Amino acid sequence: MVHSRSAQRRWVAAIGLTSAAALVLTSCVQSERSQDSGTGGAAGGTFTFGAAGAPKLFDPMFATDGETFRVARQMFDGLTTFKPGTAEPAPSLAKEWSSTPDGLTWTFKLETGVKFHDGSDFNAEAVCFNFDRWYNLKGDAQSDAVSQYYVDNFGGFSDKPETSLYKSCAAEGADTAVVTLTKTTSKFPDILGLPSFSMQSPKALKEFNADDVKAQGDSFVFPAYANEHPTGTGPFKFGKYDKANNVVELVRNDDYWGEKTKLDKLVFRIIPDETARKQALQSGDIDGFDFPNAADWDSLKSGGFNVEVRPAFNVFYVGINQKRNPKLQDLKVRQALLHAINREQLVKSQLPEGAEVATQFIPKTVGGYADDVQKYEYSVDKAKSLLAEAGASDLTLKFYWPSEVSRPYMPSPKDLYGAIAADLQAAGIKVEAVTKPWNGGYLTDVDQGAQADLFLLGWTGDTGSADNWVGTFFGNPANRFNTGASAWGADLSAQLKTADAEPDRTKRYDLYKEINRKIMAEYVPALPISHSPPALVVKNTVKGITPSPLTDEKFVDVTVN
Repeated sequence: MVHSRSAQRRWVAAIGLTSAAALVLTSCVQSERSQDSGTGGAAGGTFTFGAAGAPKLFDPMFATDGETFRVARQMFDGLTTFKPGTAEPAPSLAKEWSSTPDGLTWTFKLETGVKFHDGSDFNAEAVCFNFDRWYNLKGDAQSDAVSQYYVDNFGGFSDKPETSLYKSCAAEGADTAVVTLTKTTSKFPDILGLPSFSMQSPKALKEFNADDVKAQGDSFVFPAYANEHPTGTGPFKFGKYDKANNVVELVRNDDYWGEKTKLDKLVFRIIPDETARKQALQSGDIDGFDFPNAADWDSLKSGGFNVEVRPAFNVFYVGINQKRNPKLQDLKVRQALLHAINREQLVKSQLPEGAEVATQFIPKTVGGYADDVQKYEYSVDKAKSLLAEAGASDLTLKFYWPSEVSRPYMPSPKDLYGAIAADLQAAGIKVEAVTKPWNGGYLTDVDQGAQADLFLLGWTGDTGSADNWVGTFFGNPANRFNTGASAWGADLSAQLKTADAEPDRTKRYDLYKEINRKIMAEYVPALPISHSPPALVVKNTVKGITPSPLTDEKFVDVTVN
């Protein structure tokens, strides 16, 4: 899958949008974005960014990883976006929108004169083509591992319309698209600012068979569109992906509908090792990189680099697959794991200043956070006692951790794994380590849920809706946590659906607070560890980057002197 934010998350765009939080009135948002007259700024220069891993592909609809999304954000626009530096929805290709009082029908007024990179027109028909494309995916393209963001946010596809949030889209002239939903939800239209729901060229999607996804063993093969022909409306166009030299190159879109970038090229140089990324920055081979190790922040600053710190809008957790090892289906065992991990020490020793222990799966700034959830103090004796009560003193767990990646919530997976594994072993739990590259088997094994007992993962919020957090994690009883292996899995899923559909904000927050209490006291489907303030670092000659609580930085305004 960006991130300064006020103490209380705001659900209203600065220029007047009310999300489905207050559906008693018709809501409307209008764009204040000024369009470039065509002159733009003088083009010139290349901005080279050090990426922690390779993008999985270039079609954001089928992406789940941050490295793909980082590249996609530069090439594609959505109907909505987020106000820079916040999680507030803002206009993009839709310059304004409004909803009916019940929140089921949304009318989007579109920017005009916009072209896709292939020269074809962006209009209401293109909007509906994209919505219908997502809804009508077939076969292997429906897999959670392929279309996870659609499944998490829109539910089912056209072959099971009763499970889908999306109902229909109609073009009313070239500049008006009307989207109809099947139910009220707190997350619409904010989710349309996510890279997965970017507007893509219908012409290119059809020409290069964009939906022809095929399963191959434990992975998937994606069509030419996803690998060679991504086509959006963004300020940068796809140039090339040189796999031999680990370089993705984007070029300036001279026909961009908004304010044009001053850069000639945007280059992502893939450097999996964090130390190597730092050395590349110091030697001048790259102009910046994301998620520098917190231990290096001071030295980078003293070395003349700008360390831009984002607010903590994430959660790092240890996932539990209850299906593979039946002992993990015992609540006492899962509670024992929480007691066994010294989260306070981990936060102090492994994470940056400002990080804090997570008591639940959402940060304090998200509506629905509960102050009174059950707490789990660090206690090896308590952990051992619970394991003994559950008949699991001989517990052995296969514990996955990812290589070739650094995430906002997980700056050094190897070190975090080491600290957690040592704590578990101190409580008498045997740990079998398994490591795979993030986009080289790790996500596949974790998503399919058949391999790992425990795994390291986390989440950076896409929006300020609690549904984007606990709804994403636990709304589907058959997801990677395999909550369906427990009797309460379906019950939790139902509670989350009820909360998301509640139009009254206060009532909805109360529902989520109760859900969070139950998650931590009665369910414990995974182990929340921490919230961390991630950073990115650039040369002091780089200007124009606004740190985002959503890691939603766009490089259109970047200059390199």
